[in-house]
Amino acid sequence: MKKVLVPVLLSTLLAACSSTGTFDQPAGGAAVDERSQGAGAGAGVATVTAPSAAGSGIAALTDPKNILSKRSVMFDFDSYVINDEFRPLVEAHAKFLVQNPTMKMLIQGNADERGSREYNLALGQKRADAVRKALTLLGAKESQIESVSLGEEKPRCTEATEACFAQNRRGDMLYSGEF
Repeated sequence: MKKVLVPVLLSTLLAACSSTGTFDQPAGGAAVDERSQGAGAGAGVATVTAPSAAGSGIAALTDPKNILSKRSVMFDFDSYVINDEFRPLVEAHAKFLVQNPTMKMLIQGNADERGSREYNLALGQKRADAVRKALTLLGAKESQIESVSLGEEKPRCTEATEACFAQNRRGDMLYSGEF
């Protein structure tokens, strides 16, 4: 948790310390509160409040009402093409990464148990790479994202049914501090 909060707090602190605007036009929408000073005190001193990061902050990653709390892109059998139903999810995570350039993501590609171990490792890597490529095409930096394959080694479901196999064909997105 500390690994996640430190970069956010540091960036908020740095944003609060920057001075790109004037007292009449605050930078970045920050609220500026001018206070009158007594004699001998430095005139023109203002209190600046940093804008809230609640909309794009770390809390959004765990809020079940926020799309960012969803971390799995599901794939069809023997496929590594991102389905249209998961595009809004990928777009939301890409936007989050763009707004939080210090955040890192690990994408774990998974496959169901059908197929050889080697085939499933390769398919899992293609799935992870497909999500990584989509995120970078939407503006995330390549240096923020790593993709690995777990193949069939980390199943979400262990029953030998089609519904269970479908749960195991996925790319899981994990943020710093979660892996």
